[in-house]
Amino acid sequence: MKVWILGAVSLWTICSFAQQREVPIYLDNDQPIEKRVEDALARMTLEEKAAMTHAQSKFSSPGVPRLGIPENWMSDGPHGVREELLWDQWNIAKWTNDSCIAFPALTCLAATWNPELSYIYGSNIGEEARYRNKNVLLGPGVNIYRSPLNGRNFEYMGEDPFLASRMVVPYIKGVQKNGVAACVKHYALNNQETDRHYVDVEVGDRALYEIYLPAFKAAVQEGKAWTIMGAYNSYKGQFCSHNQYLINDILKRDWQFDGVVVSDWGATRDTDQAIHNGLDIEFGTWSNESAKDIDNDYKNYYLSTPYLKKLKSGEVSDKELNDKVRRILRLIFRTTMNPNRPYGSFGTKEHAMTGRKVAQEGIVLLQNKENLLPIDKDRTKKILVVGENAVKTLCDGGGSSTLKVKYEVSPLQGIRTWAGRQVEVNYVAGYASSKEANALQLRMEAAQAAEQADIVLFVGGLNKNWNQDAEGADRQTFDLPYQQNELIDELAKVNSNVVVVLIAGNAVAMPWVKQVNAIVMSWYNGTEAGNALASVLFGEVNPSGKLPFTFPVKLEDNSAHSIGEFPGDGKKVAYKEGIFVGYRWADKEKIKPLFAFGHGLSYTTFQYGKIMADKKEMIETDRITFTVSVKNTGGKAGAEIVQLYINDINSRLPRPVKELKGFKKVYLQPEEEQVVSFTIGKEELSYYDDEKHEWVAEPGEFRALIGASSADIRSSVKFNLDK
Repeated sequence: MKVWILGAVSLWTICSFAQQREVPIYLDNDQPIEKRVEDALARMTLEEKAAMTHAQSKFSSPGVPRLGIPENWMSDGPHGVREELLWDQWNIAKWTNDSCIAFPALTCLAATWNPELSYIYGSNIGEEARYRNKNVLLGPGVNIYRSPLNGRNFEYMGEDPFLASRMVVPYIKGVQKNGVAACVKHYALNNQETDRHYVDVEVGDRALYEIYLPAFKAAVQEGKAWTIMGAYNSYKGQFCSHNQYLINDILKRDWQFDGVVVSDWGATRDTDQAIHNGLDIEFGTWSNESAKDIDNDYKNYYLSTPYLKKLKSGEVSDKELNDKVRRILRLIFRTTMNPNRPYGSFGTKEHAMTGRKVAQEGIVLLQNKENLLPIDKDRTKKILVVGENAVKTLCDGGGSSTLKVKYEVSPLQGIRTWAGRQVEVNYVAGYASSKEANALQLRMEAAQAAEQADIVLFVGGLNKNWNQDAEGADRQTFDLPYQQNELIDELAKVNSNVVVVLIAGNAVAMPWVKQVNAIVMSWYNGTEAGNALASVLFGEVNPSGKLPFTFPVKLEDNSAHSIGEFPGDGKKVAYKEGIFVGYRWADKEKIKPLFAFGHGLSYTTFQYGKIMADKKEMIETDRITFTVSVKNTGGKAGAEIVQLYINDINSRLPRPVKELKGFKKVYLQPEEEQVVSFTIGKEELSYYDDEKHEWVAEPGEFRALIGASSADIRSSVKFNLDK
């Protein structure tokens, strides 16, 4: 039977003929995917197979037109579908129908501590990608927050591997239910932007397995991610996008990953390693906008002409090639050639409201002395908003996650809308990111205006400029930029009701922390950022977010800057702190953080009961359940995030004082009480023994701790693990 492929509609028609058994098995959707994969593979030429392993444009890789097998189309990014770019250039295509909804960045999603909301987030962004006919979404990112100077931390899910694992799995499932592959990145050890293309990471096996790999493992084994993106940096002397140990040994052998490994753009460095060390599709290599023969440009990829020559000469067999193509075909059958794939939706009000909900649940109330917040509109006549971030567009910039948004509500717009007509809202810049600005003049103007206000809302923090929260460069200082510290000092001198709102994806120094009454962490919250912030400031929404990483008082309180190396010497970076990252280091060294991991306040109060265990002894095959009651003792409905930490009292190898092993977000009306339960087993008690190269649950005494943060433990109970 001769079939002409005219487009997606024709392909759908061909697939529908499969029931008549007049088409090949690979087009028959009633057949198991693995059978279809083998049938399609057997029909392909060597040239067609090799072509599938490298890009044909900036964001696509070829299919097999002769067989009706479509291309793969990728799109950034983790918190919104990027605008269209030209085929062979990084320049924008200037479409008029590619303005997306910007969802909050993943630091905010992690700060919700709400896996159910993460699923909805993933489902919504998957719908946007599907509508734009992308079959791979380049996200989410789960690299661990090692240093507050990493410019790309805002794209990730914080410092704790357990929290990141629990939040990434539902995100992936939400995306992939739309027939769009989630591409989890950047695998692995990509914890800085400085020298990211060259630096070799030196890290012990314990830290690798306990800190830096768990979220990726959960993404593969529980989330069933269909694609993984390799990182730029190297590990054990091999670049991570074609790394024998990370990809072949751990990802594909140990974790049984059956999906596609794609390189980060430009991360491929060697043909032989790309062939043998697990890379499946190569992107971004040798791309040159000025090349006269763009087609030849893609033929110069490591997995293009050089690979084909080795295959034809017999220098390498087709064993690795067939494995790569099997994985790529599997991806296509799961996505583009899935007839049950939904159509998706794009730029909708429903998606915007999901973004607002995530932002509202992720905003963290760090400090609220004298209950300055929420703002009482009946007692407030004049509000002064100060700060460039109150009016600055923050959805664009920051590298590959930059977005062309349908709209973006600024903090100032949101505050004015929620204040209504009865409250006068004025604005002064106070500071500016422009080098031409007169910082002293702006500061004095703001201080003068602040004297006349009932409340001052300072909206500052970082932005997505170079050397701030941006891909490609790290921060150069822990301090706020643009002389914001000096500005906050001046505002606090003339007004006792100062609220500092920080928009950032990183911790910052706060030398003024005792001078202001309220501090709010508002992240990069996307399309509905201003409305979400205002709804919290004015009390319509009770804040319930908690920090997904530690705020140290000073940079030296962070382990990467205390005993580790950051960012290294340009050639290597040694993670000398090992497993002691974030709150694990603060606990070990008895360092009081500025704001602890898991910290977040509410407009109501919560009372914890005593943690109870259903038994005191467990054996390795057992599980043990802990319960604790939580009561809303205040006057407002609110949500509390109950956190379970485990302490190994005596172990052969050094272990953290405590580690997060469970959490639950509970919503309570005033005077309502709920019992929260956590069940754990051997895996939650285990550590990675780098001498035995295996996970070990060591018999002995443990302690379960219930807390409102890592530094606010309310109750504990001891139990024993027996063989």
